[in-house]
Amino acid sequence: MIVSMAAVGGKRSKVLAGAPNGRTAFAKLLSEAVQEPLTPEPLYLDFADVDIATASYLRESVLQFRDTVRRQRSNFYPVVANANAQVVEELTLLVQAGNDILITCALDEQGKPSQVTLIGNLDPKQKLTFDLVNQKGETDASELMRDHGADETVKQTAWNNRLAALAGLGLIYELSQGRTKRYKPLFGETLYGN
Repeated sequence: MIVSMAAVGGKRSKVLAGAPNGRTAFAKLLSEAVQEPLTPEPLYLDFADVDIATASYLRESVLQFRDTVRRQRSNFYPVVANANAQVVEELTLLVQAGNDILITCALDEQGKPSQVTLIGNLDPKQKLTFDLVNQKGETDASELMRDHGADETVKQTAWNNRLAALAGLGLIYELSQGRTKRYKPLFGETLYGN
């Protein structure tokens, strides 16, 4: 699903500013995400045609929406798309100040992603887990423990916690299969720009 942030801002606004407007946008984004998909999929917040978005607007709209959707364990995984350098700079300052992280990408006319980038920082253990999920394509905590648990101090519970945290941030898909959970990357490893 692709949601135009310019349209959400009202009358195809090129400037998205202010916390009150961000809260209004948050409500509109929630209304866009009412129809839950059957399987996990990215929900692209498309910033094409947006020249400027302030940190207060982004905090109240994009981050609040991502956090709310992920807390609800939705099958939507918000991704910032087609943001220009100024919007990415505002997002970067925002996520670094909050010790947070987001995925950004470029979308072509057919909705195909490229130049997928993480903005913000993962701690080294989460980064290792994120990289392993992207390399494997699909995995779970027991596989990671078996394949990468040479250090016996890293138990399956630790892998579970890392995977759940990454899914909570919207960085990997969580797939429930009965009582077990498997995890998949949002994008193929080759799409990441860094």
